[in-house]
Amino acid sequence: MNIRADLPPTRAEAEAALDVLRGYTAAATGDDLVALQLPAVLRAYPELSRAYPAGFVADAAYRATLPDLQNGPSSLIVGAQAIIQHVGISNFRLPIRYRLRDGGDVTLETSVTGTVSLEAEKKGINMSRIMRSFYVHAERDVSLEVIEHALDDYKRDLGSFDARIQMRFSFPAKVQSLRSGLTGWQYYDIALELVDVAGERKKMMHLDYVYSSTCPCSLELSEHARQTRGQLATPHSQRSVARLSVEMRGETRLWFEDLIEIARAGVPTETQVMVKREDEQAFAELNAANPIFVEDAARSFCAALQADPRIGDFRVVASHQESLHSHDAVSVLTEGPTFAQASLDPKLFATLFHVG
Repeated sequence: MNIRADLPPTRAEAEAALDVLRGYTAAATGDDLVALQLPAVLRAYPELSRAYPAGFVADAAYRATLPDLQNGPSSLIVGAQAIIQHVGISNFRLPIRYRLRDGGDVTLETSVTGTVSLEAEKKGINMSRIMRSFYVHAERDVSLEVIEHALDDYKRDLGSFDARIQMRFSFPAKVQSLRSGLTGWQYYDIALELVDVAGERKKMMHLDYVYSSTCPCSLELSEHARQTRGQLATPHSQRSVARLSVEMRGETRLWFEDLIEIARAGVPTETQVMVKREDEQAFAELNAANPIFVEDAARSFCAALQADPRIGDFRVVASHQESLHSHDAVSVLTEGPTFAQASLDPKLFATLFHVG
């Protein structure tokens, strides 16, 4: 190939030179290419096929050649070489079977968050292992057994010292109306969580309970207007949400239905599903019999949780989404160190809402 050094190469000469380079790089070793100091694009991509190889099989020998940056040396770490407390996946969804208190079971779409700790000198984790492990156990295990066995796999396969798994789902339960005898399906946002820190495991359950809260002050003022001035007035009430987070202790199982009933015992004004006129009247009477500020709600839930020996540490987060004010009334009550924290998630109360 003759190219004059004193003249700019033509397009044809450049294409011919590239053909020569491609032919060389196809047979050259990696060391030869590095020594030649070719641009990376020429060293890595001599000439690529644009057709998808549908029949190609990745056998064990081929898989062994695949790069794995996440399991690379500490020299590949970007940023500070620091411990990461949580790294993993969130909102990985699959169907999970859950046991019911009556002896049956139900399969529910479940959102999984699975994380492990990562030591400072490790580059990363293989996140696909978390998903694969869940698929294996979801097919043969039920309820808490799924996350217990999956967590064992996490710690073994990923070499982690801490691990955490949470499964979130919408749990259906039949609820009877107050007076008419009708029944309807109420859906409860529930999460099961298993945390393994320094070899100590804790099992937790979270429940979002939706109820009506009638303001005691507004109720008294309304009655005052009726009695002193003959003025019709109505107290304000609003849809409210409490998130009960409990640590499950002991050998006796705490069922989903149990925690729902505990919440209902604490604050009985749960929102209704099937309602006729007699039910609506009964609900008004029930609210009048149980007027509560947000502080009252937190303490009422607290008393109900304290009475159950299967419950250890717990947290109550309540939000009364006011019909009087343009803001919400909120409260947080914790018992024990498990859920206690100095700082609150800035979006915590914004997550306390109900979608029917």
